[in-house]
Amino acid sequence: MKITKNHRNLLITLIIVIAILTGLSFAWSCQNVHQLRNRQQSRMSPIIMIPGSSATVNRFDSMVAKINNMDHKRHSLLKVKVYNDGKITYTGRVRRGDNEPFFVVGFQNNHDGYSNIKKQAKMFNKAFNQLKNRYDFNNFKGIGHSNGGLIYTYFLEHYFDEDQITIKRLMTIGSPYNFSEPTSRRTEMLQDFIKYRKNLPDNIDMYSVAGSENYVEDGIVPLSSVLAGKYVYQGAVKHYTQITVTGKLAQHSSLPQNTEVLDLIQRYILRNDRRSNNNGSQRRSIQNNNNDTDQDQDQDNDN
Repeated sequence: MKITKNHRNLLITLIIVIAILTGLSFAWSCQNVHQLRNRQQSRMSPIIMIPGSSATVNRFDSMVAKINNMDHKRHSLLKVKVYNDGKITYTGRVRRGDNEPFFVVGFQNNHDGYSNIKKQAKMFNKAFNQLKNRYDFNNFKGIGHSNGGLIYTYFLEHYFDEDQITIKRLMTIGSPYNFSEPTSRRTEMLQDFIKYRKNLPDNIDMYSVAGSENYVEDGIVPLSSVLAGKYVYQGAVKHYTQITVTGKLAQHSSLPQNTEVLDLIQRYILRNDRRSNNNGSQRRSIQNNNNDTDQDQDQDNDN
């Protein structure tokens, strides 16, 4: 069979296309292998924080400054804002050699309500994917204040499914798992959290911190609503610890600056500080700086 000029040109074009695709595939594979190697070898373990509704990326400035002063370290502070159109902006930088920086992810849509929490969780997932690709960390810790803890919960149940990245510890502070409703009347959100709790990472240590001015509420969030977090996390994660802080600065919006809360973050979230090794069901009371702290560990507006 005689090969025409057109057939020859077509064959040459096909060979060139195959060569280009093979080269691109090889380059993509090499890039992925390189990224996976960097991630596996990474020593970075950031603390990724989410503020509550109506709060901005500046919500934790004072908290980070106080922690840096308390532990005499220079944790970097990187602020990430996600806009409604999908744009993501970064303020600040990660200092070279800082293996435990603070990342704060905030949203243009920072309104209250379950429908917005679901939207914010989706926005957080987009920011998280950018952060993991930019910094190649293989583990992280989470802190959510108020509705930030609810966003974290929805994110973990519906978006987080990582083989290469581990969330080691999570602390929610004043998070109203049942909004302002009594536990006997569960909201749609709490029912959904309970329904999908099987999707939570089962290897994390979870700490739920409640503030209480009068053993009933923290001025905004009912204590019973924060305690409802046990229906979501207890038995679904490795450890669940409930902590109640009372006294000075136990009001809802003041909790991130509360001295006892800062101590809890140092003890249970940061890498090199002492941590509780309690197991089973225990209760202990700590009194420090005019703050009474009740801690239960069981195995079984700025919202």
